[in-house]
Amino acid sequence: MQPLGFENNEFPIHVLKLGKALYGLKQAPRAWYERLSNFLLENGFRRVKVDNTLFLQSKGEHLLIVQVYVNDIIFGATYNDLCDEFSKMMRSEFEMSMMDELNFFLGLQIKQTSTGAMIHQQKYIKELLKRFEMKLTKSIDTPISPSTRLVMDDRSPSVEEKFYRGMIGSLLYLIASRLDIVFSVGLCAHF
Repeated sequence: MQPLGFENNEFPIHVLKLGKALYGLKQAPRAWYERLSNFLLENGFRRVKVDNTLFLQSKGEHLLIVQVYVNDIIFGATYNDLCDEFSKMMRSEFEMSMMDELNFFLGLQIKQTSTGAMIHQQKYIKELLKRFEMKLTKSIDTPISPSTRLVMDDRSPSVEEKFYRGMIGSLLYLIASRLDIVFSVGLCAHF
């Protein structure tokens, strides 16, 4: 169906190929990132080579870290005044809203204390257990022995491939904070 305001009376049942998106440019995220990164680079930040969305700025012995994820920006510093300066600098150039301390980001939960920060994925794990119907499973200290070898078993019931791949993909994301399951997940990913 042709969108309202873009109907073609001469060809009412034809599909339209748009030169640009109706609600902004196709390249809007890329253009935004380019604008933001140029602004940061012009203001003394350097882009980290291993992650193009991570920017650092050193001021003497202190460090300011800025992570960009689509239209979210998280930042932190070894000295609180640097965070305040960064916030003012960003507000002078961009319209933005400030949130409170970071507690949750991309499935990671962050608990900040006076002695440091702890990153965990407890909420993500609970959601996984519910999603894959494993809430009643028993936990163990060592998920699998390093000497374990898995082999294909043609006699076992077949597993729904999409479900299994979803489970492994979810577990691969989980290993960001759970190094104890890296070996087990890697082994299961072979199948």
